[in-house]
Amino acid sequence: MGPTAVTDLDACVLARFPGAVAPDWLLRWLDDGLGGVVLFAGNIAGPGQLRSLTAQLRGRQPDLLIAVDEEGGDITRLEARTGSSYPGNLALGAGGDASVTRAVAAGIGAMLAPAGINLDLAPVADVDASPANPIVGVRSFGSAPAEVAEHVVAFIAGLQGGGIAACAKHFPGHGAAEADSHLVLPVIRRSLAQLRECDLVPFRAAIAAGVQTIMTAHVVFPDVDDRPATLSHRWLTDVLRGELGFGGVIITDALGMRAIDASVGCAQGAVLALAAGADLLCMPEDPDAQRACRAALAAAAGDGRIPRERIAEAAARVRALAAVAGEASGPSRANGSGITPAATVPPDASLSAAAARRALVVDVTGVPLRHAPYVLDAGGRASTLLEDTAGSLLHVLREREPGVSGIRLADPVPAPGAKGPEEVVLAASPDGPVSRADLDAMLDATAGRPVVVVVRDAQRQPWQRRLVEQVRAARPDALIVGTGTTRDHALAPGRYLGTRGSARPNLAAAADVLLGVPG
Repeated sequence: MGPTAVTDLDACVLARFPGAVAPDWLLRWLDDGLGGVVLFAGNIAGPGQLRSLTAQLRGRQPDLLIAVDEEGGDITRLEARTGSSYPGNLALGAGGDASVTRAVAAGIGAMLAPAGINLDLAPVADVDASPANPIVGVRSFGSAPAEVAEHVVAFIAGLQGGGIAACAKHFPGHGAAEADSHLVLPVIRRSLAQLRECDLVPFRAAIAAGVQTIMTAHVVFPDVDDRPATLSHRWLTDVLRGELGFGGVIITDALGMRAIDASVGCAQGAVLALAAGADLLCMPEDPDAQRACRAALAAAAGDGRIPRERIAEAAARVRALAAVAGEASGPSRANGSGITPAATVPPDASLSAAAARRALVVDVTGVPLRHAPYVLDAGGRASTLLEDTAGSLLHVLREREPGVSGIRLADPVPAPGAKGPEEVVLAASPDGPVSRADLDAMLDATAGRPVVVVVRDAQRQPWQRRLVEQVRAARPDALIVGTGTTRDHALAPGRYLGTRGSARPNLAAAADVLLGVPG
């Protein structure tokens, strides 16, 4: 295998690295022609550091794709410490105004471009098709394919109108899965005809709208192919390229996810995905695993398992995208280029606040609350953090009303030696396990104060259902706030407030209702 083939293989890789400083091995890989880098929250310490980092990366490889998952709503990398400034997809879909979705995406793009990022791995184009889905939920624009398609097209227009390449994900659709592909390999039993009527509708619309990239799903559709879509020639070449006519860059979801790594392994997954028709391979987090993928790709190219024509085709697509998307990365290309960095555009707070208010489900009496509440917060952004953070309604309420008190709760780990029902662990807290008896004591101590319980899709989480049931049995007046899809509304009819997401504007809108701030 000659040097051109090696360089082409490197162009087909979307690498990642730990920490806020680019390691030497990554810089050397850039010198060899690495096609892209994807950044996560751990790579971003602040705006100035991010601009310096992207400038350094692109200084080693001028035509570099620098990607990030900046979906808005619950999934943000640039604002991971504070929560996104923008409501997410489900809230936008519930608002029913695609022009607002386009404006939100344009705002996200205006945040990314000055930072030197030219590829946003958004929007999610999955249809919210299963109440049991643990990973899509509020990231979807909704459950009606045509409406999801309308908002996907608007989001793409908002991003790409500002020079940021968009990515419709997760093809051919993750919304009907009842498992998380980060943990296992989901299986969806739908025929291709059924998928054409539902899951493929937003992707077809995205392609017609000129989306520049599409990300694959690590999901098996056995009625179509027995391989995950990411590794399937049938899905990527026959359907996505052939039937749907997509000519842009196909990106894999992260190959380190258990759906791939625990089945074929990430290195073999990289080989199979490129051979099947993917163009840009999203690497696992571990540097040693990335080196293993690189070696496996070189071996497969050398012995013909990946034809040279396939490698050259993929590399050409990636380079063509980088050449176009690179025009949005002025701040990072400014070293000696004469390009003036774009000005950072502040998020439109009024737009976000109005969209979050429209998305609320308000089925409650007795608000605003007459006294500062006690808050049992089991909602917030999808995170293992239990401390009082900006991703929690408890924190937002405390900012507005110092008299608010409460505790963060999370999925319980059973206490060793628990014997009777009074010792059964209900939840985890920063101070340790919380038993049913502990919860009763907390509720006894709140007599005379309003109680607010914050949950997230409690209809599919038994521990949250038990939390709601126990609180409502002791305090029928308790108010339940759902920060997920609002399918848990049925657990507390007449005492429910739903946000459709946990971005800052969503939590602020709920806090305004509870505390009586005019909307």
